[in-house]
Amino acid sequence: MAFTDAEIARYAGLIEKLIWAKRRPPLHLRNKVREGQRIKGYEIELFLVRPHFLNPTLQIESSVAKTRYIKSRKIWKVLWKRADLKWHRYSPRPEVKSLETFLKLVDEDPHCCFWG
Repeated sequence: MAFTDAEIARYAGLIEKLIWAKRRPPLHLRNKVREGQRIKGYEIELFLVRPHFLNPTLQIESSVAKTRYIKSRKIWKVLWKRADLKWHRYSPRPEVKSLETFLKLVDEDPHCCFWG
């Protein structure tokens, strides 16, 4: 199973409102840096796409955060990508009860794990 089209539309709207509307790059950089989200199954990943610093003709994707909805428990797992490039549970708060709470946690980033 996966999120319904209605859920995907609602979640995309929340991501826009609570993350990208606040963190969108300045106008002069928007043609170089773009934001995105990937919704697949019960997972949502937030990422940025930007030019590679050594070769600006190449685009690289930088992961920001990931969440996984556990339907049986009605919780969202909070994940962040460490230096080993693997997703790990965010130990200060490994689970939240809503997508809104996840997005606020990512936006505030109290431990500098998501935005650096």
